[in-house]
Amino acid sequence: MAQQQPQPQLQVLNALDVAKTQWYHFTAIIIAGMGFFTDAYDLFCISLVTKLLGRIYYHIDGSPTPGSLPPSVSAAVNGVAFCGTLSGQLFFGWLGDKMGRKRVYGMTLMIMVLCSIASGLSFGRSASGVMATLCFFRFWLGFGIGGDYPLSATIMSEYANKKTRGAFIAAVFAMQGLGILAGGMVAIIVSASFKNRFQAPPYSVDSVGSTVPQADYVWRIILMFGALPAALTYYSRMKMPETARYTALVAKNAKQAAADMSKVLQTEIEEEQGKVEQIASSNTFGLFSSEFVRRHGMHLLGTTTTWFLLDIAFYSQNLFQKDIFSAIGWIPKAATMNALEEVYRIARAQTLIALCGTVPGYWFTVALIDVIGRFTIQILGFAMMTVFMLGLAIPYHHWTTPGNQIGFVVMYGFTFFFANFGPNSTTFIVPAEIFPARLRSTCHGISAATGKLGAIIGSFGFLYLAQNPNPAKADHGYPAGIGVRNSLFLLAGCNLLGLLCTFFVPESKGKSLEEISGENEGKDDIAGDNQTVPV
Repeated sequence: MAQQQPQPQLQVLNALDVAKTQWYHFTAIIIAGMGFFTDAYDLFCISLVTKLLGRIYYHIDGSPTPGSLPPSVSAAVNGVAFCGTLSGQLFFGWLGDKMGRKRVYGMTLMIMVLCSIASGLSFGRSASGVMATLCFFRFWLGFGIGGDYPLSATIMSEYANKKTRGAFIAAVFAMQGLGILAGGMVAIIVSASFKNRFQAPPYSVDSVGSTVPQADYVWRIILMFGALPAALTYYSRMKMPETARYTALVAKNAKQAAADMSKVLQTEIEEEQGKVEQIASSNTFGLFSSEFVRRHGMHLLGTTTTWFLLDIAFYSQNLFQKDIFSAIGWIPKAATMNALEEVYRIARAQTLIALCGTVPGYWFTVALIDVIGRFTIQILGFAMMTVFMLGLAIPYHHWTTPGNQIGFVVMYGFTFFFANFGPNSTTFIVPAEIFPARLRSTCHGISAATGKLGAIIGSFGFLYLAQNPNPAKADHGYPAGIGVRNSLFLLAGCNLLGLLCTFFVPESKGKSLEEISGENEGKDDIAGDNQTVPV
């Protein structure tokens, strides 16, 4: 079919694309970023307290080792928030395209605030009752967090200019690293305060006395703290105007879009209702249409598969750092510590990894994504994650011998660095740029939900796979697994597959959202240019 000439860009959208970096850009980053700060804090703080939950609620008299969560309970506590997140990403992603980004944005934040507090107030008459209540509220906490993914990414992409759009979206996502860091720091402060106030002997000296009654407050305070940053940004979220791209291209209200952005950009913008109707009439295909498959099918396949494979490795690493550190001897044996000392040691280890590997990786992406592009960063990240995972796995027995643990931790930190200066950032950014406005939030939600499916597989699967192949050496209640070494080989394979699937995803650096998605082209345009893979 003959290719038609592109339709002229709306003045309001062109004004956003060419706008110089202004205060409203930073305001949007802070408002959307604090949601992601809270998301990361809430999702990852549970890994800091699961050992403590085991000591408090599953103590066995006479056991040589402290109580631990049974396999099914541990899997549920660690993974239930991801199930909620997956559901929230699909639901709120769809709702963001139906009702508007702003109207849905406040709902997700209130769910997160209420469920963070409720998670810490999980009471019950029995251990199973407390865990069931905790899992219930963490599911709904995850549901609210899930909505934040597509909405924050979409809002930031639609507000940004095309020159620095990648850096702005990456900066929102980089708040995840600060949330992980904050979780570790809060756990350090709370556990250290209680540890110094309520002295207790190691488990090996006094199995009952090693877990003081006040330890039950520690995990509750850590979980509830996640409500604070979300609550502080609620008012600001409600004051944000709807994005011009939603108002003009989806709601078809050119007057409102021009009025909103005239205030934001502090300049006069002409309303162009005729152009809005013209663009809308030439872009009517739905998500399940053959036209969508033709134009964006390969794109959606690329964003879903890369996010899925990345999250299997990323969340396995994050949630079970404590198990890996214990396996190599970086954290002392549980029986040699009291309950609060163990929380402190785990939090300190994870904070060190976050500070040295996780957080810098995010900000390297912010600095370089609009210079070298999304595709290059994602390929580099997957490649280096594969290399470092193999570097951990092949000489694994060397790393576990005394004196070599620091080398293991450095290598492990580099896998986090290249996850975040790599696919953990780009898989979040790209789906917010390459799909049409009326399907953008939905497609981002689908991509993110596929990623969370990978996180669920990682969090549930790694729990069992990483167990010692010798049944006698596996953790209490767990069947024999394939061991940490073979699990690392498996995660390296996921990273290599992710690298290959990156070739389905187009480069979006330096282009307007309408240019990337083809929204300013006629009905008969061929989407071949949009599906070109950068080489």
